[in-house]
Amino acid sequence: MRIHPTSVIMLAIASFSSRRGLVKAFVSSGVAAPTGSRATSRLTRQPVAFMSSTTDEATDASAAAEDVSSNPLLDQAGLPRFSTIEPSNLTPAVKHLLSKIDTDFTSLESKLTASSPFEEVLPAVEQIQFPLGYVWGIAGHLNGVKNGDELRQAYELNQPSVVQAMTKFSQSRALYDALEGIEKSWSEEDASDISFEESQKRRAVSNSIRSMKLGGVGLDGEEKERFNEMRMKLAELSTNFGNHVLDSTKAFSYTITDAKDVEGVPESARAMWAAAHSQHLAADGETKEEGDMAKPDPEKGPWRVTLDGPSYIAALSHIPNRDVREKIYRASVTRASEITDYTAEGDDKAAERDNVPLIYEILKLKAEMSSLLGFDNYAEQSLASKMAPTVDSVKELSDFIADKALPAAKKDLEEVTALAREKGGEEYAEDKLEKLEPWDTTFWSERLKESKFDLTEEELRPYFALPAVLDGMFGLVERIFGIQVKAADGEAEVWHPDVQFFNVYDVDTKEHIASFYLDPFSRPENKRGGAWMDVCIGKSDACERKIPVAYLTCNGSPPVGDKPSLMTFREVETLFHEFGHGLQHMLTRANVGDVAGINGVEWDAVELPSQFMENWCYDKETVYGFAKHYETGEPLPEDMFEKLKEQKTFAAGLMACRQLYFGMLDMELHSNFDPKAAEEGGETIFDVQKRIASKYIPHALPLDCDRFLCAFNHIFGGGYAAGYYSYKWAEVMSADAFGAFEDVGLENEEAVREVGRKFRETVLSLGGGVEPMDVFKRFRGREPTPDALLRHNGLM
Repeated sequence: MRIHPTSVIMLAIASFSSRRGLVKAFVSSGVAAPTGSRATSRLTRQPVAFMSSTTDEATDASAAAEDVSSNPLLDQAGLPRFSTIEPSNLTPAVKHLLSKIDTDFTSLESKLTASSPFEEVLPAVEQIQFPLGYVWGIAGHLNGVKNGDELRQAYELNQPSVVQAMTKFSQSRALYDALEGIEKSWSEEDASDISFEESQKRRAVSNSIRSMKLGGVGLDGEEKERFNEMRMKLAELSTNFGNHVLDSTKAFSYTITDAKDVEGVPESARAMWAAAHSQHLAADGETKEEGDMAKPDPEKGPWRVTLDGPSYIAALSHIPNRDVREKIYRASVTRASEITDYTAEGDDKAAERDNVPLIYEILKLKAEMSSLLGFDNYAEQSLASKMAPTVDSVKELSDFIADKALPAAKKDLEEVTALAREKGGEEYAEDKLEKLEPWDTTFWSERLKESKFDLTEEELRPYFALPAVLDGMFGLVERIFGIQVKAADGEAEVWHPDVQFFNVYDVDTKEHIASFYLDPFSRPENKRGGAWMDVCIGKSDACERKIPVAYLTCNGSPPVGDKPSLMTFREVETLFHEFGHGLQHMLTRANVGDVAGINGVEWDAVELPSQFMENWCYDKETVYGFAKHYETGEPLPEDMFEKLKEQKTFAAGLMACRQLYFGMLDMELHSNFDPKAAEEGGETIFDVQKRIASKYIPHALPLDCDRFLCAFNHIFGGGYAAGYYSYKWAEVMSADAFGAFEDVGLENEEAVREVGRKFRETVLSLGGGVEPMDVFKRFRGREPTPDALLRHNGLM
């Protein structure tokens, strides 16, 4: 979502929209798989910059002089014109549209009454907001995939005025009174007795009323002024937080020159690092002439390791030299913090990217904001728009899973340690190393998996070429959901040559029902890490948008030399995960924009389709739809597939505990922690981290230098504050949903197709137009249970 699912914008306005609601075009909407999960990624997209509200006069004059009719951001008849959009287009487009929004909304407010019908309220608001949402959505997307100084500056310049414009919507008494009037006019009927069309409208209205309350519509005078001031400041802090993480990640690299340090490292990783070194030299202008740069040499190096996902994971998993792994690990866990001992040599700006003071300020502002709204803490405010009723209910689920996962995690780590001591040599002897260090566990866990299953990641890669994986994934959704995905490159302008474009058709009607962009590869120089789905265009009758369009963004292994992208299995799962989010957006039947697709879906339910899709990566028919050797075309050997399935529960205890730790650390910081007391000598954020770790990961306590929180983008730079638990909450539902297919037999093609169509008609089609628990019961016939989750993770 995750997070954290039209444009990437601030969390401050998110309170107005149940997911995005009335201001859906302006609410952070990226959905991602969780950091530390099998699909390693970051939350959601970052909110855009809120810096200064002061506007440079020269910029104003220049913007005013520009002919807006030629501005590609204002050409909104179809898809974005990415090939011609420049950062300089943003300010004139925003200024032009803000003026129109102000005039149009003021006119609408003057007409609203407590008896205004639905058709004259929310559809009218959608129409007023759409043009600016279109512009800001494009800008937010480019900030994630084509980040640069000029675009950041344009964000910083325009964000305050955009926030102020949206605040006018969220705090409009005329609009609030009209919505309350609509809600009161509807009779009390059971949800099963009303049509889906009516249900959409009711959900849109009730979500908006709740979100306006959370957005401060009930505040007046000094309280309102202070609330809005905090809203602006939080957006600025969140943006700075994310930028610090991105810049710290980009700033670090470690160049390996000794071949012994990469002995035994998979060829794909060595090729990636060698290519990174050559690209770095080229970028720094260290080649004499064009074409003078030596071709990357995976065998002889040098090899440049970075903190970008594919590079970092490969380093921790495969580099045999403990000292090298330690340096890279410490650099990662101290990113964007006050600890600069492990930053790259010559990084003289590391201290400027310290996120510690930002975290304290974010927590203090959220606590104060929640108090103004009548909540005891920010966690209560966050849960007001989620499925989970209370902090205690989140804790109960977490502790229930922990009771099953902790013994398994302890056993997992004992096995890893035993192998290290047996095979690692003298430096791993118990008298020299009391327990494995964090930079050891990943390396030896990988060795244990290889020894247990006689299968390495490198052996699997040739069978997971991206083009084939895409064909297989598209074959799956045609089989179970009745949709056909066709490549449509050339039909849409793109922001990078690697980006692909696809159209989605209904198999039965042949109707074009959706489209999506896929940006599959890592680009450390200007693309944020992780994986996410985002909205390009949402479905809306009011705005006459019938074809929803999604962005699917991953940071997978790029092609090296003449080889296609050969994916790790984790990257395959990540792709399926993000496609699951995209399917919920693209297959929606809802036509009220505020609840169409992922709009209006409670945050702790939105991961259901994405995590559901990951399960198909272990289904034989699905895997053999794409697992073919990229050179020979030979299918994945049967014994390798069986080992792959067996690996699914490998280290499941460690993984589950890690996710519970993240979720409960987030919840504790936003419920019981007092950031003001910390300034007076009380418990610090890092004390809280250690306390929560002692309960959920006692086997793997963080180092004293661990500053993971300083890069926890999900909760401080994205939309998962007091919501990271959503991954486990939704995983209960997703596992149970996949259980419906297991119940009929995955080999029973006709029955699987029937259940698949039902999943499409409920989970993927109803969007936010129906309560998520009701959606689940319509599909499964009952409420979810955790049994399938525990079984899938081998924790029963």
